[in-house]
Amino acid sequence: MEAGTHGAELDELLSVVRRRSPAAVLAWLGGRVGADVAWVGRAGAVDAATPGFPPGIARLLPEHAGPLAGGGLVAATTHLDGREVRLEAFGGRAPRPVLVTASSAPLPREAAVLASHAGGLLELLDRAGEADENARGYEAKSRQLRFAVLTALMSGDVTLARRMTTGDVPPLLGAERVRVHLLHCTPADRDRLARTYLDPSGYHGAALMVHCPAFKEHLICPIAEDVEPGGRLRQGEVLRRLVRDNPGYALGVSRPHPLAAMGEAYGEALHALTVARNSPDRLAVYRGRPSLVQVLPRRPAAAWASAFLEPLGAVPKPTVDVTRLAVTFPRAAVARLLHISRTTVAAHCRRAEEALGMDLGDVRTRAALDLALSLTAVHPGPDDDRGPAPTLPELLRTAPAVTWAESFMGPLHTGRNGDLHRTVEAWVDTGADARAAAARLGLSRNTVRSRLRAAERLLNRDLLTTGSGIHDLVHALDVTGGQRALPAAETDHRARWPGGRAAS
Repeated sequence: MEAGTHGAELDELLSVVRRRSPAAVLAWLGGRVGADVAWVGRAGAVDAATPGFPPGIARLLPEHAGPLAGGGLVAATTHLDGREVRLEAFGGRAPRPVLVTASSAPLPREAAVLASHAGGLLELLDRAGEADENARGYEAKSRQLRFAVLTALMSGDVTLARRMTTGDVPPLLGAERVRVHLLHCTPADRDRLARTYLDPSGYHGAALMVHCPAFKEHLICPIAEDVEPGGRLRQGEVLRRLVRDNPGYALGVSRPHPLAAMGEAYGEALHALTVARNSPDRLAVYRGRPSLVQVLPRRPAAAWASAFLEPLGAVPKPTVDVTRLAVTFPRAAVARLLHISRTTVAAHCRRAEEALGMDLGDVRTRAALDLALSLTAVHPGPDDDRGPAPTLPELLRTAPAVTWAESFMGPLHTGRNGDLHRTVEAWVDTGADARAAAARLGLSRNTVRSRLRAAERLLNRDLLTTGSGIHDLVHALDVTGGQRALPAAETDHRARWPGGRAAS
């Protein structure tokens, strides 16, 4: 074979190899050397073969390829089923893959050399495939670890987060304060961005990029507030640049919070993202008012929450945990978050409803339950049993609650925003159903949703994605409107409270 011809064949072989298809390489090789060809993988089975490869020889290959795969030999020739069978092993790590040619006559030297070249390239393809698979496995594991770390931080357990990462603690866990940046982008871009900014340790420098399991368009990015001059905004600026360069992106940013208050920071970022998606530059930093939980008087609030939740003491803790999420997030999102079925989520919610004697389909019931659960997280229990716990209307008539509600609803009380106030009021009264609110107001559903988005901007609360902003709105409307509606079974609860009296 002339050098020029040999070089042309190698160029053609490389072109076929670039397709990364062992079957295509074997078909090309078989046509060039006039033989049937098979590739025996590291597991000892035929991974690919030309269509005409004799089945009888294929059945005998494990016996004959085994010694080569184990590293004892490099090449061997034998006769099987009336054919000359040539076997050659490749690679330095056992078990090795083996290239097999079956021909009616011995292969010419040039053909054997070409087969060796092809086998070497196939072995490299195998190694590249393994490297890709290992890289995908590494990315999946590091992604799972980042999610586990974020989950621990969301629950305020910084020690657990550090224990998860012993030996390779991410810089974020050494920060005193962090901001949560919540990036809205396409799911495909979310995967790409998390890979692009990944560092060798599996983190993202002084930040994390974590796939939100509940909302596939969200990338949760807690970023350390770096005390080094000029260092604090580096990761944040990357996200801001991405928003500037991509019209479909939006970014919500929390205020700085202690590391243990990651959950609160995430809630702020979620509200800010809602504002960002409705603003021209698609970027917003949380500047909202405090939540009702933060302003209620401690002792009566803790007493009410403890009494309200007392019936849940008889249900399993997983039911309480699932219900806690389901009053805020859509049930489909809760199912994705916890990797359980929607049917299972619904079953937990029914169990909680039966214990409480309430209907979680009612928006005011969900708001009351969310308030009680949030208060118990801040105030674990009442200080004493001096008297009956207040009802929710009594708690909402306290001076701090009234001041908070008037401030919260203030942006909707101006003359030009009167339509927004009437719209959110009708929307809450109809169970957060935009279609029903539209029918009550004599408007289109799109107009109602447009007004709700405008209200989101003014209130700095997410109303349409999760229930977190709706609950504050429900309580604020009930306070400023004179508590026209109560959660179902609110009066019945008082009969079960220590020192309370049943309603007559």
